[in-house]
Amino acid sequence: MASPAQDPVPALDQDGVRLTVDDAIATVTLTNPAKRNAQSPALWRALVEAGRLLPGSVRAVVLRAEGKSFSAGLDRQAFTPEGFDGEPSFIDLARGGDAELDATIAEYQEAFTWWRRSDLVSVAAVQGHAIGAGFQLALACDLRVVADDVQFAMRETSLGLVPDLTGTHPLVSLVGYARALEICATGRFVAAEEAVSTGLANLAVPADQLDPAVHDLVSAILAAPRDAVVETKALLQGALTRDHEAQRTAERAAQGRRFRDLAGLGE
Repeated sequence: MASPAQDPVPALDQDGVRLTVDDAIATVTLTNPAKRNAQSPALWRALVEAGRLLPGSVRAVVLRAEGKSFSAGLDRQAFTPEGFDGEPSFIDLARGGDAELDATIAEYQEAFTWWRRSDLVSVAAVQGHAIGAGFQLALACDLRVVADDVQFAMRETSLGLVPDLTGTHPLVSLVGYARALEICATGRFVAAEEAVSTGLANLAVPADQLDPAVHDLVSAILAAPRDAVVETKALLQGALTRDHEAQRTAERAAQGRRFRDLAGLGE
């Protein structure tokens, strides 16, 4: 009798983040449901490490979270005078120099930047609350599949802050400037139906179907040849900044590379 399949051994399991790799698919899971997966600098460093640990075989990364909420945002402990153990408090950072503050925020942002690497496709599976930093982490991914109970909100402005974890660019790209401004300035919730209709989410499903829906989407992506997906992703990312003629040129160059590779003439 064949032995049952075993879950992959975690390549990383620390500070509220677990990374597992199963051939072409990596799964990054937020693992602190008791605190609704609230975020901290330690969690951000673990997310950076997860990105560094991805082997070359990985083509797709699934970002998911345990519990009823994807992420309720920044852990409120950050706003206390004590902050987190072993970390400078936000109050301490505010008292420091501009260069130090800028460097610290840049370090935090690294946790949100690697998800759009051209050599992989990232998919966020989002249920329940995805607020502030949680919203921005979902926005860091290429694609989003949401449960029908999802509640996105950008609450930073309501707290006297601004969204600074790389979420503003994808938000404007997805929903447009006017709606992005309204979402951020009001801090209101965006539910599943609106998320799909405005382009924030690719698909909304009942909560108990979230994982199967993500699995089906990732399987469909992996069915296409890797190099074709990589080239197509790069083309689409570049389309945001190229004019029409430059995009035509980029398409021709990319297709030329594909023709040569398929003919066995690639470098």
